[in-house]
Amino acid sequence: MKKIMSLLVVIALMAAFIVGCAPANTPEKTEAPKAEEKTEAPKAEEKADEKAEETKAEEKADESKAEEKADEPKAEEKADGGEVANKDKPLVWYNRQPSNSSTGELDMEALNFNDKTYYVGFDANQGAELQGQMVVDYIMAHADEIDRNGDGTIGYVLAIGDIGHNDSIARTRGARKALGTGVEKDGAIDSTPAGTNVDGKATVVKDGEIKAGDKTFVVRELASQEMKNAAGATWDAATAGNAISTWASTFGDQIDIVVSNNDGMGMAMFNGWSKENKVPTFGYDANSDAVAAIADGFGGTISQHADVQAYLTLRVLRNLLDNVDVNTGISIKDDAGNVLTDTDYKYVEAERSYYALNLAVTSENYKDFLDSTVPYKPVANQLDEKAHPMKNVWLNIYNSADNFLGSTYQPLLQNYDKLLNLKVEYIGGDGQTESNITNRLGNPSQYDAFAINMVKTDNAASYMEILKK
Repeated sequence: MKKIMSLLVVIALMAAFIVGCAPANTPEKTEAPKAEEKTEAPKAEEKADEKAEETKAEEKADESKAEEKADEPKAEEKADGGEVANKDKPLVWYNRQPSNSSTGELDMEALNFNDKTYYVGFDANQGAELQGQMVVDYIMAHADEIDRNGDGTIGYVLAIGDIGHNDSIARTRGARKALGTGVEKDGAIDSTPAGTNVDGKATVVKDGEIKAGDKTFVVRELASQEMKNAAGATWDAATAGNAISTWASTFGDQIDIVVSNNDGMGMAMFNGWSKENKVPTFGYDANSDAVAAIADGFGGTISQHADVQAYLTLRVLRNLLDNVDVNTGISIKDDAGNVLTDTDYKYVEAERSYYALNLAVTSENYKDFLDSTVPYKPVANQLDEKAHPMKNVWLNIYNSADNFLGSTYQPLLQNYDKLLNLKVEYIGGDGQTESNITNRLGNPSQYDAFAINMVKTDNAASYMEILKK
């Protein structure tokens, strides 16, 4: 019986063991998809990887933008002046050389305002000598008819532009030297206006003498004055027109020749009296109207090579802005082929000055000078804007009514500014007060360079003070 009971216990234990090993009565589990098969959101570590990749992409994009910006001018380097102080920007004084209006002594402080300062003008003494010689040559060639009243004296009248302007002084001296009427004072020919000198007794001039053919003539400066109007503007054509009327009434047929320091005054006298009375008139500047008038009896004029001057005015600035040799495109051929020769200009290092050389314009060659606003062919080639990017220039003309600067010089500048990739703001003054110009230079920081034409040669300090601020 005990054996039976033991057997039953063993059987019960075995049954319990089998039941415990059987799977539980629960729903069957679905196996999780493999990583590559998941369609659910990435795990945390996978999100971090993707974020890192996005950050790297953004960093690369930022680097690319930075590289692109590096090729562009920085804000402080753009035309608003930026980091370049106004006192350090390129500056060209032109047409009116900084100097003492009484002595003619150069203002070296102005000419050395900074290491990027120069003057551009023309060789006044060489041009003055040319004008004087042109008058003498005319007398020699017309000895038979030059003395209108046959009194043996060649009388001339002289229109002086500005007694304080070096160019005007030189032209007055040049005429008097050539005609033998100059009187020396302090080692140079006196350029003071003679006023009226019908009797030949003025102390600032004397009677000269010229032998022409078989004749010997006395040469007398009958009258000379500064052509300055009531408002103070010099080189005034209207004043010259009035003066010739007065002189003609006073001297009549004693006037055999009219000489003028410039074409504007010369043409006023020619149109007002000389043309009708067939009196040769000699000017200076080779303005288009004066050159054309040679066909009608105007005696001649002098080209101060305005085409070269205007080019030099802007070319020097262009070179200084490009940080290249200042003589690029001048004595050194540039990448566009522009270059001048030593027959076109000269440079005087001690004066930091470029001077265009002059040419005589007479009845023999005037047709070559009929259009005074055409760029000089050797320097009329366009610069590449990529290599020479656009820059802003402030440029003033002392008197918007000045015949030479208005009708010849500015049109030339406007042709060259395009060729040299310069955006120039042209400011016209009233020819009387410096403040009319300086008041319009209120924000020099917006310009990259400056070209200044003063009312008076003494007044460079007015501009330097503005640029020093």
